[in-house]
Amino acid sequence: MPDAKMRNSYYQGPVSDHFDGVHFFNPDGIEPLGFRELMRWQFGGGRFRWPKAVQSPFPPAKPAARVSGEDLRVTMIGHATMLIQVAGLNILTDPVWSDRASPFSFAGPRRVSPPGIRFEDLPPIDIVLVSHNHYDHLDIRTLKRLFEEHGPHFVTPLGNDTIIHRAIPEAKISDMDWGDRLSYWDGVTIDAEPCHHWSARGTRDRRMALWAAFVISTPSGKIYHVGDTGFHDGINYRAVREKHGGFRLAILPFGAYEPRWFMKGQHQNPDEAVEGMELANAAYVAGHHFATFQLTNEAIDAPVKALETALAARNIAPGRFRPLRAGEVFDVPKA
Repeated sequence: MPDAKMRNSYYQGPVSDHFDGVHFFNPDGIEPLGFRELMRWQFGGGRFRWPKAVQSPFPPAKPAARVSGEDLRVTMIGHATMLIQVAGLNILTDPVWSDRASPFSFAGPRRVSPPGIRFEDLPPIDIVLVSHNHYDHLDIRTLKRLFEEHGPHFVTPLGNDTIIHRAIPEAKISDMDWGDRLSYWDGVTIDAEPCHHWSARGTRDRRMALWAAFVISTPSGKIYHVGDTGFHDGINYRAVREKHGGFRLAILPFGAYEPRWFMKGQHQNPDEAVEGMELANAAYVAGHHFATFQLTNEAIDAPVKALETALAARNIAPGRFRPLRAGEVFDVPKA
């Protein structure tokens, strides 16, 4: 039961199967671990050192203004930030162009690989999806710049709209609960679906804004975007397949997963991501959450090596699950 004296400063709404009146939660899930466990992880050793800078094998991309017809194109910018071009729309996921995934410009995880699209080379941006409020996904500096230069429609789970509105009062924002659908665009809908994660911008707002995955249904096929998730026994993957049937493309995280005792509830590992691909019935996957910001213990090249092993173990062609590097362009085949 929530503390009667506590108040959620982001969202006020009815109690549900994932909201207790103050905090959001994962039904039958794992709560984020506390300060003691955080200190055990931070001072427990086992953290590989990343290089200070990494050059992507791909040059910065210069996207076309629009993609139409049956084409579906994804360009990796970095971490969970991708440009999706489909059905004449340009969609950004969890956009971060800042040098750090942090509330501070002088501390916190630093970007080791430059953005795969220079901000000045972006095509007109129509929609911005923000999956939750962790700093590696909700970057106010980037959102302000996008608003000033593109004026997009921001789409985000409950409570995150308050954070964005406080910084950008005139922004057009749609807030979504799990199970909600938006239909503002001809032939295109966006559904908010459950994922297993949590939220916080500081020490006093843990789980006060919702987290979500998104399903984008278009005339060119369905896209399933997951910003962050724990595997959660595959429950959410099975549910999204049952509801939506399958996907031409899933955008899935597969990095930032060690140590497992601390990260299991919030970040799936490569093996779980591949299992999630199969459970969700995704024809292709664009993989993210690696080789941009060091958030966890594993070496910078560990996720891709583990992904290769997981794909081989399930006899899945490597080209179906693409670990995209900054600047890499993926023209997704027709399913």
